Amino acid sequence: MNDRRLVHIIDDEDSVRNSIGFMLQTTGYSVRTWPSGVAFLRELRNVEPGCILLDIRMPEMDGLQVQHQLNERGVTMPVIVLTGHGDVTIAVKAMRNGAFDFLEKPFEADQLLCAIENGFERANEANSATRTDAARTQLASLSAREREVLDGLAAGFPNKTIAYDLGISPRTVEVHRANLMQKLGARSLSEALRVTFTAEMGA
Repeated sequence: MNDRRLVHIIDDEDSVRNSIGFMLQTTGYSVRTWPSGVAFLRELRNVEPGCILLDIRMPEMDGLQVQHQLNERGVTMPVIVLTGHGDVTIAVKAMRNGAFDFLEKPFEADQLLCAIENGFERANEANSATRTDAARTQLASLSAREREVLDGLAAGFPNKTIAYDLGISPRTVEVHRANLMQKLGARSLSEALRVTFTAEMGA
């Protein structure tokens, strides 16, 4: 019986599947690779549960479409979205639709391992209502301006756009962003967004 945790890698690039798969196997994970979202969905009934690494830009069916299908079919496995540089808006949309995290390519191995570990931890947490309440308490600690900046980030806007919309300088946005990240205990944009979207659950 293999008790190693399973990671599904869904990416149309052979080199990406092979390199990530090798790295994960050498760090103790079981790995199953898929050349497309279509291939994964076709076998969904038979796949073992695990964590899903899902590339956004794929032919036939992109990552967002695959994620939509997973949601439609009631799949609760944690999904970590892999995006190209500049695809933050798409990544934000994926998180709003339930993705646990996103990573921009190229990413460090430590970033990926941390995201996967956190994804498995979240999968083991049973009480989503408790998470929602905790997230709302965290958001309540923000000032009105910090909340406006966070709302802009959650909409996928860059700092300059948020600054223009709020009538403040990009530098001021950066200060508010740093402050809200500290208050939320977030080490990355995805962690801050996770608090926001978790707080919205059941709203």
